[in-house]
Amino acid sequence: MNNQIFTAPLAGITDKPFRKILRGFAPDVSMVTEMISCHSLVGGHKNCIRNFDDYRDEGNIGAQIFGADPTLMGEAAKILQDAGAKWIDINMGCPVPKVATRAGAGAFLMRDHALAGRIIESCVKSVQIPVSVKTRLGWDDAHKDWQDLVRVAALSGASFATVHGRTRAQGYAGNAILPPKPVLPIPIIANGDLKTIEDIERVQKLGYDGAMIGRAMLGQPWIIGEICGTAQRPENVGNVALQHLDLIIDYYGEKAGVPMFRKHATWYSAGMPNSAQFRITVNQITDATELKKIIKDFWGL
Repeated sequence: MNNQIFTAPLAGITDKPFRKILRGFAPDVSMVTEMISCHSLVGGHKNCIRNFDDYRDEGNIGAQIFGADPTLMGEAAKILQDAGAKWIDINMGCPVPKVATRAGAGAFLMRDHALAGRIIESCVKSVQIPVSVKTRLGWDDAHKDWQDLVRVAALSGASFATVHGRTRAQGYAGNAILPPKPVLPIPIIANGDLKTIEDIERVQKLGYDGAMIGRAMLGQPWIIGEICGTAQRPENVGNVALQHLDLIIDYYGEKAGVPMFRKHATWYSAGMPNSAQFRITVNQITDATELKKIIKDFWGL
């Protein structure tokens, strides 16, 4: 089942440290990086550390890019291939205004299929690895034309597509609802509110070729291992939190890493006794040694 399960690209979350945690629970799962701006990547912007990630030690990983310039997107795809990505994923579903409206990228490409096709074609011509797209059901309820976009993607050389069961207008509100998979020329991966093995089985019965797990991973990265049958929930989550914190500090440095880890600490503690007070305390800490002590005390380590 591993080759049918993917981890979703989550902005600000599925960075290299988190992917290493995920990989520990699911060695063979297919992963996708958080989205990377083609402008930032091609420009080599030094303030964006993920522009310089080396993927060669990350197993089966796709690198996701976003942008509206076909030439730059092709150049970005080549950079990521050279860095060791196993495939390129093009974001055509991000609903955030700075991406989908001001930048004319992400979900905006659901409104301009001709441009979407040119971007895919440029990426396909620039690399020797597969290219995929990730999209939504459509811009809004009146324009659920994702199937048309998938056909354009196939004609432009894309190898497969992922569809999230919401429109751009929905954002992340309401429930993701995936229709039965129609007959399309490339495989389709299902995404949106998939949290359990039962959810995976449900989309398989709908005809989808795979499933992509997203926000269900927050605070429980072992869920991927549970679904793939390679791991179980650890006896003490605090050990995972400490490992994750160390990886983040190694990657970003203590000054940036400690504030960045706070959200993860909150997710790891969700549902536990005294978690509300733990979150308040964690959100005031800037020192790594102090944060590690708080984590050890909270989980009894």
